[in-house]
Amino acid sequence: MLELMLCSAVTILPDFLYRHFAQGKRIGREITLFSVWYELRWGITLCVLLTISLITTIFYFHPSTSSAVSVFRTVTILPESNGRVAETFVGINQRVTAGQPLFRLDDSAQKAAIETATRQITEIDAATRVAQSQLAEAEGRITQARGSRKQAQDEYDTRAELMKRNPNAIAQREVDRALVAVDTAQGAVDAALAGRDAVQSQIEFQLPAARATAEAALAEAQVALDQTLVVAGTDGIVQQFALRAGDVVNPMLRPAGILVPDRHATGLIAGFDQIEAQIIKVGMVGEVTCPAIPFTVIPVVVTDVQDVVASGQIRPTDQLQDVSAFARPGTITATMAPLFEGGLDRLPQGSACVANAYTSNYDALHEPGIGAFHAFVLHAIDATGLVHAALLRLQALILPVRTLVLSGGH
Repeated sequence: MLELMLCSAVTILPDFLYRHFAQGKRIGREITLFSVWYELRWGITLCVLLTISLITTIFYFHPSTSSAVSVFRTVTILPESNGRVAETFVGINQRVTAGQPLFRLDDSAQKAAIETATRQITEIDAATRVAQSQLAEAEGRITQARGSRKQAQDEYDTRAELMKRNPNAIAQREVDRALVAVDTAQGAVDAALAGRDAVQSQIEFQLPAARATAEAALAEAQVALDQTLVVAGTDGIVQQFALRAGDVVNPMLRPAGILVPDRHATGLIAGFDQIEAQIIKVGMVGEVTCPAIPFTVIPVVVTDVQDVVASGQIRPTDQLQDVSAFARPGTITATMAPLFEGGLDRLPQGSACVANAYTSNYDALHEPGIGAFHAFVLHAIDATGLVHAALLRLQALILPVRTLVLSGGH
């Protein structure tokens, strides 16, 4: 409507003034309801052409969208394992801080596992003390065996020396028996040494390894016990939390609720028509108005433009995709941040807004060698942004009335 009024002021109005003052035609006489088209045909034709051209120029070079949303992330409240709720600590819409307990699952099985692992460690420590006693016993057996071998060796040496001096003084059988006694004593020494090494290996390797395994089992059981207490991962507000003692939660099938982090709206995600793909650029200045902040126009800047259209996304399945499944055209997604710090602090997360983006040809106008006609066209394109800015401000004024009165939103 605003474009039509502006175009009428430079087409239909001059045509009427010429008919009225130059040709002397009057409203109600020569210019009637039935003769308007014939009398003002040039002005009406030019008005229609100019209006269509102006609207096309405005909406192409200064795109607008009502799909601008301050998207936000939610955190699903989930335990890391299945279990039955034993106790809850918070309620719906309660503000929590990071690390604050939310609910606790039944932990009897985890506590039993901790008790088992603790007793295994105690048992291994006892076995270590027994092995140390056995090591001392083995050392005593080695000393005893070495003494027996020394005694047998001395007995053999004595008999061998006696036979060497007087072969008839002792029988060869006695010497051989003494040598066998030496070999037997040496075997007892070797056996005692092997027994000591076995006990020592048990103390140095087997029992420490078994204790490490038991400690790992204890740590695992402690982790499982800690996981039964579900805490908040960040500051925020708990939503849709309806757990009660006795409920069963499953991380795959039944979440416990949603945690909305405490963050101000720091930007908007806006979806523009695909025809604006060559116009929307990073660095474009824009404006938004939101029902949540009535009568307010907030300057923003485009900080990122998504280079893919989400409606064309496909996933590997066992069925061929038909192109008609993508008939609904997607939008060019752009991220818009407030031009001034804190511009969106009052905007609730998830609010929808109306957004404009304005094309600026400042750099192109200051390029050397630009032609006069080219510069005029660029100036005209930039100037049409004022119309769109005025339209946005009219929307900011009308939006509360349209929401509360015309649409029955109250």
